Amino acid sequence: MDQISKQTEPMKKVAFTIIAVLMTSTSLFANIRCESLNDSENSFLGMWGIDIKGGGVGWLNIHEEQGFLDGELLWIGGSVIPVSDIYVVDDHTLVVTRTDEQILKKDSLGTERKHIRTWTFRITKTDNEITGTMSGPSWDGTGEQISDFKGKRMPPVGPKPNLNTLSYGKSIQLFNGKDMNDWRPVNPNQPNGFEVVNGTLRNDPVQPKTGAHLYYGNLRTEQEFNDFNLKLEVNVPKGNNSGIYLKGLYEIQVMDSYGLALDSHNMGALYSRITPSEGAEKQGGEWQTLDITLVDRHVSVILNGKKIINNKPVIGPTGGAISSDVFAPGPICLQGDHGNVAYRNIVLTPIL
Repeated sequence: MDQISKQTEPMKKVAFTIIAVLMTSTSLFANIRCESLNDSENSFLGMWGIDIKGGGVGWLNIHEEQGFLDGELLWIGGSVIPVSDIYVVDDHTLVVTRTDEQILKKDSLGTERKHIRTWTFRITKTDNEITGTMSGPSWDGTGEQISDFKGKRMPPVGPKPNLNTLSYGKSIQLFNGKDMNDWRPVNPNQPNGFEVVNGTLRNDPVQPKTGAHLYYGNLRTEQEFNDFNLKLEVNVPKGNNSGIYLKGLYEIQVMDSYGLALDSHNMGALYSRITPSEGAEKQGGEWQTLDITLVDRHVSVILNGKKIINNKPVIGPTGGAISSDVFAPGPICLQGDHGNVAYRNIVLTPIL
């Protein structure tokens, strides 16, 4: 061994010792992180159906990503979106934040000034139930909104049902082409744009030429159902959209999306949850057929003779749902607020 080697040998030993300590520390940190997730954080994992005081439904899905909590949130309307942050305060308290960007102005060079608006959900868990408070800016930015809510753990969706072995009951004509005796508004305090026109159930949410925007309500069947097959015809004019709610929970999108790229907000999609496998819609203004089967929390959709959703699991409600209980019977609802649409030949066949 030469002189230089003799001098560097002690340095090598020190370096190896440091590396060993760092590796041990990293391993200990990973173990601590894992143990933490398996204890207090792990108790929050899963899906939660949420009922909001004053009306509205939410849904929260909490899962693990590389040793850390992550989640998706639905709050009353709109799409299911990823949470911005999520962390545990103690064994019984979880904090979730949701954000969006609001552009305040853009100068002549295209430079934007924007705010990141934040809504905070503070959640307390007892066994398989949660209670909480959401606080954040009002949607119009003029004040603060605070909402109390409660929820229950939602069991995972089970295996796919065998559609070839289903038994059906007697078919029910939901619309007779003459009147709306079998239907009523979901919220009687909102304007109703539906009427019977030439044998069709037509919605025309006309806005006043002056004054505040009117928010039209949805229409629902008097009857409620469990699993079923639903067939109908729909005509959505160019540039318009509507929706069909299965059990008042799951919106099948009705939209003039002819020629658009596949998306979970297109015609026949389960809104913001399931994207059609192919585009089968016709151009706006043409009559189209929908054949929808909901069974064991799985949905299939045939649009204009093409199966675009094939027995896919429905893991939670969509925006605008009227209930968080995915096991209770519910009505068929037709969206009334977004645009012109007409329905006819609406027939439901219960699955026994």
